[in-house]
Amino acid sequence: MRPHLPLKALRAFESAARHLSFTRAAQELSVTQAAISQQVRSLEERLGVTLFKRLPRGLGLTDEGLALRPVLTDAFDRIEAVLRRFEGGGFHEVLTLGVVGTFAVGWLMPRMPAFQREHRFVELRLLTHNNLVDLAAEGLDLAIRFGHGTWPGLVATRLMDAPLSVLCAPATATRLGHPDDLADETLLRSYRADDWPAWFAAAGIPPRPVRGPVFDSSRLMVEAAMQGAGLALAPAAMFTQELRDGRLVRPFDLDVDTGSYWLVAQKGKPPSAAMQAFERWITTQMESSGA
Repeated sequence: MRPHLPLKALRAFESAARHLSFTRAAQELSVTQAAISQQVRSLEERLGVTLFKRLPRGLGLTDEGLALRPVLTDAFDRIEAVLRRFEGGGFHEVLTLGVVGTFAVGWLMPRMPAFQREHRFVELRLLTHNNLVDLAAEGLDLAIRFGHGTWPGLVATRLMDAPLSVLCAPATATRLGHPDDLADETLLRSYRADDWPAWFAAAGIPPRPVRGPVFDSSRLMVEAAMQGAGLALAPAAMFTQELRDGRLVRPFDLDVDTGSYWLVAQKGKPPSAAMQAFERWITTQMESSGA
């Protein structure tokens, strides 16, 4: 068991050390200056050291005071951070999640209300990205990315395969009977230059130049296709509602596998309760859907 900790004295010292002033510490803690001085003296007697240098124009910290202050400041900051999670009458924890936009709209958004009902303590902050993301630099707890799951410094958990299909507006599809017909069409492109060549190879047709507009988001690219701007190559699983409504069609029964969706976290970062809850929830969702 821990020995009795002189919390009042430690708190008085930490405040006075941070401000280098008994007066400002007294104002912060809503006590008298004499009370701060007494608590600090009590702590010094208990430890058998001098913590402050009484200078002509204020206070300075001794070597012992300099050693003690950062430990206490960190401890009190961490206690305060935890207590703030209980504001509003219940424990809550922020989860900052970066999600590639196509997955965010096509899969996650329809299921977010269910996640929030099951995990009310999680305050979800959702940031979208175009698959180029730096978790540490952007302050992300977790991210969902598309690719092959081999990113330096990250631990990746596969969520679901996402084969690419040709997608277009119904009017565009009327002109298509064979993959060779794509020679006369505008082919919309993502930043992944190998997508269309991979599809041509799977279709057994010679590669051809692709000079259509380039998009940094599959969601925007497919929106352009729905408006008749050309044909997109994108994961059909992220556009089930548009396909069901007939706003989008899949003219060829042919997919090409260029990657999967992955949940990624920084290696070595201890998972918070919110991170663990989200990972359990999303992996269970994927298992139940047979992804």
